[in-house]
Amino acid sequence: MGKVIAIDGPSGAGKGTIAKLLADKLGFSYLDTGALYRAIAFALREKGIQSEDSDDKILNALRGITVTFKDGRVFLKEDSEATPPIPPLSRGGERGGGRDISEKIRTTEIGHYSSVFSARKVIRDFLLNIQQEAALQSDIVAEGRDMTTVVFPNAWRKIYLDASLSERARRRYLQLKDKGLDITESDARTDVVERDKRDSSRDISPLRKADDAILIDSTAMTVAEVLENILYLIKAGK
Repeated sequence: MGKVIAIDGPSGAGKGTIAKLLADKLGFSYLDTGALYRAIAFALREKGIQSEDSDDKILNALRGITVTFKDGRVFLKEDSEATPPIPPLSRGGERGGGRDISEKIRTTEIGHYSSVFSARKVIRDFLLNIQQEAALQSDIVAEGRDMTTVVFPNAWRKIYLDASLSERARRRYLQLKDKGLDITESDARTDVVERDKRDSSRDISPLRKADDAILIDSTAMTVAEVLENILYLIKAGK
């Protein structure tokens, strides 16, 4: 088992950006759980799966889905003979193939379904071992909603990254605008509020701060300041 730096927090807190930079700085692999859930949501929607469908129907649709990550790109392969999805690590990724869905999974629609489907136990169970197996391969930085509480409860370092609602909504708005999506600041705020509610109120693995996780509020901090703060805490053995 390698070292695991687990980072949790709500949408727009900056987890993805920080996790990637931290992994690069430390020479760790980056476990992009958000992209994994988005890719699964995209695949399920393509198969016509609805959020209210039965567990059996969802599980049947999951069979044969393989998600691979290479050079920052996300690939989807659907085959009845396919192996289970491969952990989304930023290093390696020589296996796989399939369709490049990197841009398609970053829409507001897929973000919505990713959040909705992630509340289903059958999907979280399906992905749990896949995420945990990533730590068997190398040292990793894993970010998500339940990295510190469920997936890696014994992580080497635990961080809860947060920011004010207004700041997270602003970041979400700018992120989607940069991708060329037609969205207003009000839309972005509504999206963040709805995702917060789903993530924190679901019965399965709800978003919460682990008792032993270090809280970092990034509201008034630059990306560089957040990264420097976390690196200091890691070196100090916090």
